[in-house]
Amino acid sequence: MNDKRSLPVLPHTAANGAAGTSHDDDAVLSTLRRDGSRRWLLPHLATGGWWRKRRVVAYILMVVFVAIPHLRVAGKPLILMDIPARQFTIFGRTFLPTDTMLLALLMLSVMFGIVLITAIAGRAWCGWACPQTVYMEYLFRPIDRLFDGTTGRGGHAKKPLTGVKQVARVAVYVLLSMFLAHTFLAYFVGTERLSQWIQSSPIDHPAAFLVMAATTGLMLFDFLIFREQMCLIACPYGRFQSVMLDEQSLIVTYDPVRGEPRKKGKHRAEDNAGDCVDCNRCVVVCPTGIDIRDGLQMECINCTQCIDACDDVMDRVGSPRGLIRYGSQDGIAGKPRRRFRPRTIIYPLILTAVLSGFAYALSTKTTFDARVLRGKGAPFTTVARGRISNSFTIRLVNRTDEKQTYALQVAEPANVQLKVIDPTGLTLEPGGTSLVPVATEFSGSLTFGTGNQPATLEVTSSKDASKTVQFNLLGPRQ
Repeated sequence: MNDKRSLPVLPHTAANGAAGTSHDDDAVLSTLRRDGSRRWLLPHLATGGWWRKRRVVAYILMVVFVAIPHLRVAGKPLILMDIPARQFTIFGRTFLPTDTMLLALLMLSVMFGIVLITAIAGRAWCGWACPQTVYMEYLFRPIDRLFDGTTGRGGHAKKPLTGVKQVARVAVYVLLSMFLAHTFLAYFVGTERLSQWIQSSPIDHPAAFLVMAATTGLMLFDFLIFREQMCLIACPYGRFQSVMLDEQSLIVTYDPVRGEPRKKGKHRAEDNAGDCVDCNRCVVVCPTGIDIRDGLQMECINCTQCIDACDDVMDRVGSPRGLIRYGSQDGIAGKPRRRFRPRTIIYPLILTAVLSGFAYALSTKTTFDARVLRGKGAPFTTVARGRISNSFTIRLVNRTDEKQTYALQVAEPANVQLKVIDPTGLTLEPGGTSLVPVATEFSGSLTFGTGNQPATLEVTSSKDASKTVQFNLLGPRQ
């Protein structure tokens, strides 16, 4: 995407350097040459104010990512997605696959939250918080620069890496990928189980070992080989931004009104040139290899490296900062900023409604589930003169971390007898599920006229939690 709807046409494009440098005529894309070979990006480093702020955020996020699996709320992990057990623990609350409404509301909340942030602040997620950006720019690229001897400045190394350094670099990548892979798996298996796997032989848990090895391999492939192509090719976020952004959204943008026409070197008054000195610093620092001067582009992740690089150049040539800055397309075009517009009003309203629904559903959720399932076969049977029987199955789910025993009673209508066929199903282990067959017996006159009678089943746990379930009794019409 290259959206220039509110901007003047630029005299310079990336035709002579779409791959990230103005002298690479053989590049057709950021990471692709005309012959189909990979073009490796080695961006320079601009250590300005925005870079320092992002570094603080990145280090905090790294610590949070490692710490979350070890944190506990009410004795439960802060986040645990136990797929084999089909249990999902979030902030100390355990959800089951049957919690479709809660899970749907939670996913909708996340989706609308991202859409709202994008509508207001552009790709703030991509540039500031995405794990791919955080680890690539603040962990793995610094390692590259350390081995290349370009620490603090980036770019190409003066000398090719020796074989020993190449092996050492890959070894460091492998160790870090193993650590990140194990941390990532802790979100799905828990730290206790992961610790047992690490301390025991792979022969004792071959499937788990293969999963850890595969995850490590994927991490290594991503950060060592695939790198920025994750953002350019695999991630759909950049393609979604065309419908999530508008002309008022905050983005990293170049000001062509002030910068054009470009002129290299020192500017004189009679040159009638813009502030851009065409130094290409904004291009060589870009981790995705684009030229921000070409307007809004799908590949831009709002990492602010071009802002820091351009501000440094403006300081050196004596021009005001902000030639590249956080702004909007309308702002660059001189139009007033509108804080309230349809999407900044509608999205928060939808998000508030979804979050309110989630909070209500969560607050009314009991410590167990109970559901009445009608038995197979005849809808009712006559067991004695004037007495009718219905068969049901009660599905119970224990959501607590303690063993529970449940009691069943028909609260309404009166004089309906309930018989539990298999009482052992009323006692459940933590997180357990059971199907309890029951039979009801009542007077046939109860269903005269309509052939059914609404009834209420009251289920009580050993912790005095109770829940009522509605069902229908079926019987003769007369």
